[in-house]
Amino acid sequence: MSTPDIERTAGVEKQRQYSDRRDAESDAASENIVLTPVAKTASANSSDSLLGALHNEEEHDIKYKTCSWHHTTGLLLSEYIVLAIMSFPWSYSVLGIVPGIILTLFVATTVLYTGLTIIDYCERFPHLTSVCDIGQHLFWGKRWAWYATLFCFLANNTLIQGLHVLVGAKYLNTITNHSLCTVDFGVIVACIAFVVSIPRTFSSLSKVAYFSAITMFIAVILAMIFAGVQDHPAKYDGTPVTFRAFPKEGTTFVDGMGAFLNIVYTFVGQITYPQFISEMKRPAEFRKVLYIVTFLEVIIFTLAGVIIYVYVGNEYVTAPAFGSLTRTYKIISFSFAVPTLIFAGSLYANVSARLLFFTFFKRSKHLYSHTPLGWAAWVGILLVTWIVAFIIAEVVPFFSDLLSLMSSLFDCWFGFVFWGMAYFKLKEEKYHTTKYFKSLTAVEKIHFYIAIFLIGTGLYILGPGLYAAVQSIILNYQADAYGTVFSCASNAS
Repeated sequence: MSTPDIERTAGVEKQRQYSDRRDAESDAASENIVLTPVAKTASANSSDSLLGALHNEEEHDIKYKTCSWHHTTGLLLSEYIVLAIMSFPWSYSVLGIVPGIILTLFVATTVLYTGLTIIDYCERFPHLTSVCDIGQHLFWGKRWAWYATLFCFLANNTLIQGLHVLVGAKYLNTITNHSLCTVDFGVIVACIAFVVSIPRTFSSLSKVAYFSAITMFIAVILAMIFAGVQDHPAKYDGTPVTFRAFPKEGTTFVDGMGAFLNIVYTFVGQITYPQFISEMKRPAEFRKVLYIVTFLEVIIFTLAGVIIYVYVGNEYVTAPAFGSLTRTYKIISFSFAVPTLIFAGSLYANVSARLLFFTFFKRSKHLYSHTPLGWAAWVGILLVTWIVAFIIAEVVPFFSDLLSLMSSLFDCWFGFVFWGMAYFKLKEEKYHTTKYFKSLTAVEKIHFYIAIFLIGTGLYILGPGLYAAVQSIILNYQADAYGTVFSCASNAS
């Protein structure tokens, strides 16, 4: 789906006119710190800060609009080639290989489709540079919509940070045979990730992003190889390894939905797209990035899910699947995942801090200059996000169910509902009326029904999906499958 050329031209013209207005503002106004996160209209909201900073950047100390499509590809790969891939074998063990692959392709297709919609939306409304801005714009320019989206945005990202602290502590416990208290390991991981998240521009993070994605890819490849060559899976008790093409009889809704939500969580990353697009030199090249990353995702996720599941079977599969490997193989493959354990959480921390920083300091010199106050605020915001993430990691000591919970609460909006609504908004803008259905072409009507389907899928994930995630957590607590909060006990694989 592409926006017609005339819409793109209008979008570019809007951006040029907006730039001219910003250039005409007084120097005194640009020196002030504005703490109001959003204005009453959609065209003059918190994104003003970023858009203003992106124009005439040559005279700024800190330049934001510096990402090529190569930089952005690295960032997006580091967002997707992550530890959650290692939950696919468990998902396939619940769903069966055939439904597992079908659902993988389904979710990948919806993410690609909605990603293209996001590009069209950002081109048509270039002043919207974050998912919070888009959330406000979709819900009639209301202030509450910006704040509600911000809450979900920060909660989602901080939970992801906490997940990486949790699994980082699991890794350190695994390789050291629990030489320290698990809480201490969590502190170590959080401190390292905090330092990595400090760079102010996305282009500065891109090299580390590529390294993170490549090493995680190696970790997944090694896990697949080791699953096949090891004599038997970890904790082997003599029970033969079995696998299924379809779910076993008696598979509950809670189990099936949890497995599906794990797949959704791994794919749905649209929450970062608007910010990535806003800092690209040529935003239209984000399409190229999407196609490349989606192709690689489908291949890696599917192969990892099928191969590891087939070799470790229903009896010995774990989430993450490193736990299904014998000790030597586990340490080798898990160790290659360390850069991702650190960087992926750092990227989400950086994205969160960026939105808050641009909101607090919009049109201020602290936004684009190396001032003591600017750097103190930037570091302070990051520090708070990592403290909260550490607390989450200690209070929510589980992996697979946390992925399901995050999917049901946040991915329903940022992966589906928002972008179905975005298509409606684009058509309203094109036809200058909310009663545009009769004016739609045959192809546009197909997209219209796809948009309805996306919204319905998102609401289903929010409703029954949330129920399944909560029920799974309750059942696992009753079965004493989790540890206690702030526990020193080992959580090693």
